[in-house]
Amino acid sequence: MGSKNKLKRFRENETFGNVFQPTREDMIENLPQKGKWAKEVFQNDNPIVLELGCGKGEYTVELAKRFPEKNFIGIDIKGARFWRGAKTAVESGMTNVAFLRTQIELIEYAFAQGEVSEIWITFPDPQIKYKRTKHRLTNSEFLKRYKNILTADGIMNLKTDSEFMHGYTLGLLHGEGHEVLYANHHIYKNEGAPAVVTEIQTFYESQYLEENKPITYIQFRIK
Repeated sequence: MGSKNKLKRFRENETFGNVFQPTREDMIENLPQKGKWAKEVFQNDNPIVLELGCGKGEYTVELAKRFPEKNFIGIDIKGARFWRGAKTAVESGMTNVAFLRTQIELIEYAFAQGEVSEIWITFPDPQIKYKRTKHRLTNSEFLKRYKNILTADGIMNLKTDSEFMHGYTLGLLHGEGHEVLYANHHIYKNEGAPAVVTEIQTFYESQYLEENKPITYIQFRIK
């Protein structure tokens, strides 16, 4: 993407009422929406669902279409990417979608304890090299962060094309005693995957399928 397009998207994001782009300092010191997303942003008391590393925002928007009784927030540090999802939501008049531009490691500064009912992680960078373990979005430290903002019965979802990420996460979940609700290492080949997992596809997922890459899915609770 050219720099001119990026700048144009950044400027357009600033005009969208569903996009929040706090500075790192704002996040750490006092994000006004923390603990008040449902009441003040969405103006309801519906459950909040996050998509971490939302990219273009396709999953966030499609989930919001399917579940109008819930509020959805896509989170990514790259605003030029989620511009597409934000624009689609605005043009479609969707009131249960928002996007937050920030780093995932600051997640606890964005949401209060127990404010989130469900989290989706879709096609994250598996960070295969050992020295990159701390950046994997399902490592122990990240799970602790998620637990702090999730309700007591909050749900986690991981959908990935990385067999490494799938195996790493399953091993970690079992090793730490978390509750694996469902696991499938090839959702389009093995029956049983929830419809919401197979019927919503991201741009990159469609490319992976053309390459015959297996898509995996895990649903779990953090204990």
